[in-house]
Amino acid sequence: MIKRLRRKFIAIAMVSVIAVLAVIMTAINIANFVSIDSNAQERIEILSENGGKFEEKPFQRENRFRDKKLSPEMPFETRYFTVTLDSNANATEINTGKIAAVSSSAAEAYARKLYEENRESGFIENYKYARINKDGNVMYIFLDVGRELDTFYSFLTASIVISLAGSMLVFIMVLIFSSIAVRPVAQSYDKQKRFITDASHEIKTPLAIIDANAEVIEMIDGENEWTQSIRKQIKRLTALTEKLVYLSRMDEDGYKMQMESFDISQAAEDMTELFKTSSKARGITLKAETEEGLNYYGNEASIRQLISIMLDNALKYTDENGVIEVKLKAAGKNRILTFYNTVEEIEKGKLDFLFERFYRLDKSRNSETGGHGIGLSVAKAIAEAHGGKISAESTDGKSILFTVALKNIPNQDKKSQI
Repeated sequence: MIKRLRRKFIAIAMVSVIAVLAVIMTAINIANFVSIDSNAQERIEILSENGGKFEEKPFQRENRFRDKKLSPEMPFETRYFTVTLDSNANATEINTGKIAAVSSSAAEAYARKLYEENRESGFIENYKYARINKDGNVMYIFLDVGRELDTFYSFLTASIVISLAGSMLVFIMVLIFSSIAVRPVAQSYDKQKRFITDASHEIKTPLAIIDANAEVIEMIDGENEWTQSIRKQIKRLTALTEKLVYLSRMDEDGYKMQMESFDISQAAEDMTELFKTSSKARGITLKAETEEGLNYYGNEASIRQLISIMLDNALKYTDENGVIEVKLKAAGKNRILTFYNTVEEIEKGKLDFLFERFYRLDKSRNSETGGHGIGLSVAKAIAEAHGGKISAESTDGKSILFTVALKNIPNQDKKSQI
C-alpha cells in the first residue's frame, strides 16, 4: 500500500510539473512566433503600401517606422523580392535585387504556384508573402524570415531540451524526497497494522472464554435467548477480527497469494448452492447462470470467499420476494462474475463508494442483519490481489449490479493443464 501511495505521489507530482512546464513553454514559443509574424507583417504592409519597395524620403520613413515601432535601419536589413504576374499568370516584372538566395526563375515559380492556388497571404518555406493588386496585375511580395525562423526553431528546441532535463531533475528529486513525504503515513499505517494484529489476538482470548462460559451456562440451565444472543455477538466479533486481519495482510507490500488452477465454474455453483436455502426462507429467488468448465489460475479459497461475500451482501439487502442473479462468463482469457439483486431503494449511478471500509447504506438494517460494513472491502481486496477490478452500479434505483472482472494470469492456460 505504501509503495502504491508513493508511486501515486510521484506520478501526480510529475504530471503537475510536466503540465506546468508544457503550458509555460507553449505560451512562450507561441508568443515568440506571434512576435515574428507580427514584425514580418508590419514590413509586408509597408512594402504593399509602396508597391513592393521601401523608397521613401528619410524623414517620412523615420516617422512611419516610429509609428509602427520599427527600426529605421530595417529597410537596409530586410531581404525580399517581388514578382508581378498578368492575368495569364505570366511574369511581367521580377525584382530580386534585395536578395541573393533566390534566382529569377525560382521567384517566378513561387509566384506562379501561389497564383494557381489562389493564395492571398501566409508562409511558403522561409518566406512570408502577401498578394496585392498593382496596375491591373497581381504582385506577390516575398519577405525572407529565415533568420527569424531559425532563431525560433533554435529556441523551441532549447526549450524542449531544457524542459525535459528539468523534468528529469524534478523526477530524481521527487523520487528521493517522496520517501520522506510518505514516511509519516507509512509509520501511521504500520502502527495501525500492529494495532489490528495485536487487538485481534487480544480479542480472540476473551471471546473464546465467553463462548466457553456460555456453553457451560447452557449445560447447566439450558439454552435460552441470552446465551443465543451471546453466541451471535461472539460470531460477529470473530468474523470482524478475521476480516480486519485479512485486510491488513492483503495491504502488506509484497504479499502474495498461493495460486493454482481450479474450476471456477464449480466454485461459483457450490457457493451459490449454499445460499439457496436462506434465500428460499426469505422468499427470494436465487438464479445462477455459469459457463461450465471454466478454469482460472488463482487462489481458490479467496475466490470462494469473494463469491460468498457478494451473495451474503445480496441476500442482506434484497427486498422481500426479490431476485438475486449470479452469472459467470469468460471474456477472452479473463473471467467475469456479476451479482445482480433487487433492492427497495438505492442511489442511481456508480456506487463504488460501497467498497469503502465500514461504509454502510443503512446502519439500522446492518445491525439487524449482522453486517459491519467491511465485507465488500474484503471482496475488493481479493479482486485486486488477482489483478482484477470490482464495481457497483444502479441504473434504476431499484436494483444493483456488482461486476467482478478477474484478470487472466500470464500462462494461465498452460498452467491450467498441469
